[in-house]
Amino acid sequence: MNNNKNWWRDSIGYIIYPESFKDSNGDGIGDIQGIISKLDYLHDLGVNLLWICPLFDSPMDDNGYDVSDYYRINPRFGTNEDFKTLLEEAHRRDIRILIDFVLNHTSDEHPWFQMALRNENSKERGYYFFRKGKRDENGELLPPNNWKGFFATSAWKQVEGSDDFYLHIFSEKMPDVNWGNPELRERYYEIARFYLDMGVDGFRLDALAHLAKDLSFSDSDKEADASGLVLDTDKFSNRPELFAYLAEFKEKVFSHYDCLTVGEVGGEISPQNSLLFSDREKGSINMVFNFDTVWDNGAYGSIDKTDEEIRTNLIELKQNFKKWYDVCHEHADMPLYWCNHDHPRVLSQYGDVRFRNESAKMLLTTLLFMYGTPFIYNGDEIGMSNVRWEKPEDFYGDVGNKNSVKYWRRQGYSEEEIVRFLNRSSRINARTPFQWENAPYAGFSNVEPFERVNDNYKEGVNALDEMNDPWSIINFSQYAIYKRRLPEIKEIIDKGSWDILDIRHPDVFAYMHEYNGQRLIVVSNFRPYNVFFSFYYRIHDVILHNYDNVLLDDHVFTLRPFECFLLKV
Repeated sequence: MNNNKNWWRDSIGYIIYPESFKDSNGDGIGDIQGIISKLDYLHDLGVNLLWICPLFDSPMDDNGYDVSDYYRINPRFGTNEDFKTLLEEAHRRDIRILIDFVLNHTSDEHPWFQMALRNENSKERGYYFFRKGKRDENGELLPPNNWKGFFATSAWKQVEGSDDFYLHIFSEKMPDVNWGNPELRERYYEIARFYLDMGVDGFRLDALAHLAKDLSFSDSDKEADASGLVLDTDKFSNRPELFAYLAEFKEKVFSHYDCLTVGEVGGEISPQNSLLFSDREKGSINMVFNFDTVWDNGAYGSIDKTDEEIRTNLIELKQNFKKWYDVCHEHADMPLYWCNHDHPRVLSQYGDVRFRNESAKMLLTTLLFMYGTPFIYNGDEIGMSNVRWEKPEDFYGDVGNKNSVKYWRRQGYSEEEIVRFLNRSSRINARTPFQWENAPYAGFSNVEPFERVNDNYKEGVNALDEMNDPWSIINFSQYAIYKRRLPEIKEIIDKGSWDILDIRHPDVFAYMHEYNGQRLIVVSNFRPYNVFFSFYYRIHDVILHNYDNVLLDDHVFTLRPFECFLLKV
């Protein structure tokens, strides 16, 4: 294992959604032994850092992000001993493991919350936010305030048989914990030490932006929806108290281990404010995931739009990458990613299934050679895409979708409009079983899986068929990752300048790294049609290209649909 300081700067990350990665025991659900069985595949692909989504015990109301026991691996995924074996086998292959650590909430089935419900005088009661409801002029009991949660309902749930409510900004089965309580914080520090001592290499800190709340619990004065609720993230996102909690976490835990910490801070933070988290000198964690570069095709909140109106806003996408680079390059490490388990498939967002091969390779190349630590979502290396679902109930595997469908029906949207929107935007698209081969259930399992398999595995969109095709997406991915990890290329990317070429070009994403007289240029067409791009550099080497020949005449590239280059000039 490479033990150099800041080892994540040399890493290529890979995100595994365990439920849908590989089933080893024939129950239709992915598991830890399934991940172990594919470590050689991951090593050969070239990745050396795995972010594994939640493995803790959970009733799975929100796919494992509702934790009922932090010290126990969810039996559907295996045992604690299986997890230890995973760590050992991964480390033997020089692959590090980053696990999802849920800090904002627990399951309502967690012993802490169960005790809090049973005994109002218990210490566990102070681990959560309980408040009395208020009554209107008719005597009807209402929630303590008008806050709306992320899952389309009130952020408050009444405790049965009482006037008390508890706070949950996500599912009602996921009560928020009170990080203002010092004893609660110590409990989380103990959990972190437990896994770091076991050999875990770090954490992806889920919903980190939300740990501090507006403790006045006053109503939001922003515009309310038809139900009188307000989704006001100022009440529970990136509040000043959060940074004191994280500084203590670093002092008591993180600073004592060679570990990577990556926080999910969402779309409500600027690059400048992100340094409060991840500044190399003053920050408490190493990197932050933001959402700025994952929704620039207009799909988010687009229920009123037709599919034809959805189009990548490439100028905005380039500007988003640039604003993060400009602020963070000198001060913070950065993760790079197109999507994760909470977003639809990138190929169906920024690419095109009609040009699957070309757009998958283009998207990988564009992301992989920017400054930062790239994270590839499982399946992107073979060109997996969204499934075409048929009715709203098909999306109920995600509790957020279930609540949203109810809300949209009340707003008068048709079943067709709801399905159209969810087909392009639902995160359930990223959670379908991995397509390993052209065999029943795509080789994911030998029984019907927990979720529908995309039928295109029969059409060559599977790992085994692609391995046997020298021009496939997976073989291109393996070669591109190999190139990205070469010291001479990595040095140019890490230490050199980075400039976007023609940032106002509406169709082409082109950028250049320059260091010690060495120049690398990426040129990518984001459109399903030919576009033109002026090019005034002398090409010394075509390192990567997803077409057979080059169309360059009189300093103008003719770029075919989703054509891309990595060039040394």
